[in-house]
Amino acid sequence: MTDSLDARFMKQALSLARRGLGRVWPNPSVGCVIVQGGRVVGRARTADGGRPHAETQALAMAGAAARGATAYVTLEPCSHHGKTPPCTDALIAAGVGRVVVAAGDPDPRVAGTGIERLHAAGIEVRTGLLHDAAEADLAGYLLNRRGGRPLVTLKLASSFDGRIATATGESRWITGPLARRAVHAMRAHHDAVLVGAGTVRADDPALTVRGLGPIPQPVRIVASRRLDLPDGRLVATMDEAPLWLCHGDDAAPARRDAWQDRGARLVRCGVAQRQIDPADMLGRLGAAGLTSVFCEGGGAMAASLLSAGLVDEVVGFTAGVMLGAEGTPGLGAMGLEALAEAPRFDLVESRAIGSDLMHRWRVQRHSQD
Repeated sequence: MTDSLDARFMKQALSLARRGLGRVWPNPSVGCVIVQGGRVVGRARTADGGRPHAETQALAMAGAAARGATAYVTLEPCSHHGKTPPCTDALIAAGVGRVVVAAGDPDPRVAGTGIERLHAAGIEVRTGLLHDAAEADLAGYLLNRRGGRPLVTLKLASSFDGRIATATGESRWITGPLARRAVHAMRAHHDAVLVGAGTVRADDPALTVRGLGPIPQPVRIVASRRLDLPDGRLVATMDEAPLWLCHGDDAAPARRDAWQDRGARLVRCGVAQRQIDPADMLGRLGAAGLTSVFCEGGGAMAASLLSAGLVDEVVGFTAGVMLGAEGTPGLGAMGLEALAEAPRFDLVESRAIGSDLMHRWRVQRHSQD
C-alpha cells in the first residue's frame, strides 16, 4: 500500500482516538482502522472506561475480512494479560497480514514486545507513521507512563488587563457564553478538573460538563489542605460526577469522615510551605490512573503549579474588558526576582471565540538563552 494511503487511514485512526480523550482513563485512547483491498472493514476506538480495546472491537466488526488485511493502530498493541487478553494475540489470531503503528507504548509491560510478537508471527509491521501527531494526542498517557503524573492544562479566563474579578470579588461573567461553552468542551476532553479550596469557597462551582449532552463526567478534584470546604454544589451534584479531595495530614478526622460519608474519595498528599505539595499531589493522581488534568484555578493553585514547573499547557480566554489594578490578579505570588526565572510557553494557536480571544500555549522544554 502506498505511503499516501497509509497516511490517510492512520489519520482516520487518529481521529477516532481523539473522540475518546477524557473518557477512557487509566487506559490510553487508541484508534484502530482495518483495511482490506482499499476498503475499511473495521474501525473503533477504546471504549468508554478503557475497555474493550480498539483493536478487538475493530476486528469483531471486520470478521473474516480481517484475514490478510492491514490494521492501522495509533499506539503499539498491548502484549500483556490484564483484565483483557493481549491485542497482539487478537491480531495474530485474526490473521491480519500487516500492522501499521503510529507510536510505541512506553508501558514496561509492552515497550516494544507488542511489535516483536507481531514480527515473530510473520506479520509485516510498519512503525512511526504520523508519530508526532499520535504522541501529541497521547501526551497525557505518555507523561503518566514516563513521568508518573498526568498532563496539566491550566485555564485562565481574564480581563484584557489580566484580572479575574473586580475589587468586590464579582467575576460572573468576564468572558462570554461561547467561551464558557468551549471551556466545558475542554473539561470533557480531560480526565479530571482541578481547583483549589479558595475557588470553591468563593464561587461554589459544580465543575461538571454541561450543555454537551449525556457524556462521561470528568473527576472533580479540590485541593484543600484542611478539608475546610462548605457544603454546596459539589455536594448537591455528587451523584453526577466523582469528587476527589486532596488534603494534608492536618485535616481533622471528623472532616475526613464527613466527606467520605458524602461519597468523596480522599487523597492524602504531602504539604510544602503550608500548601498541598503540587508535585506530590500530581504523583498521587497519576498513580490513581489519571492521565490529564484541567486546572481552573484559582490564582494560588495556578501559581503553585507554575512555580513547580508542572504546567504543560496554558489555555487563556481574554475578554475585552478592563478591571484595573484593584481587581483580583489571575495568578498568585510566584516570588520571581528575575525575568529568566519566569516559566515560558510557546504559542500553539489563537482564535476568536465569540467576543473573546482564546490562545493556547505549550511549555518550552528547551533551555532559555
